[in-house]
Amino acid sequence: MEKFIAQNKKAYHDYFVEDTYEAGIVLVGCEVKSIRLGAINLRDSFVIIKNGEVFMIGAHISPYKMGSYNNVDPRRTRKLLLNRSEINKLRGKVEQKGYTLVPLKVYFKDALVKVQIGLCKGKELHDKRQAIKEKENDRNLRRVMKEYNTR
Repeated sequence: MEKFIAQNKKAYHDYFVEDTYEAGIVLVGCEVKSIRLGAINLRDSFVIIKNGEVFMIGAHISPYKMGSYNNVDPRRTRKLLLNRSEINKLRGKVEQKGYTLVPLKVYFKDALVKVQIGLCKGKELHDKRQAIKEKENDRNLRRVMKEYNTR
């Protein structure tokens, strides 16, 4: 059973998500308690591969209010846990022009904190405009259908 905690909505606006991977994340105890309270922000975060290891940079996990001197830096670099074959596949894709790794969601799977990372390709400005136009058209269509069905 998965319990959804946070989502990076900006990533879906700025990138085409081509593939997703599930990764574990290395945390300390007070960070897990903060995540259980929903105090995580993925807005400006990204993922890098360095020396055969995967790291998430820029994710903000607020310090636990009941914690003491054990609280750590809210924006520290956190290691992600993936299989070696997945890391090698991602490294090959990221080295291609235009691809990047972005954390998309954070959720609990049983008692473990998991991060869904996406292999993404950046959108151009005209792609973003087209997505906004489609979203507005869909919203208008749903509004008209709702008005029509209530009559």
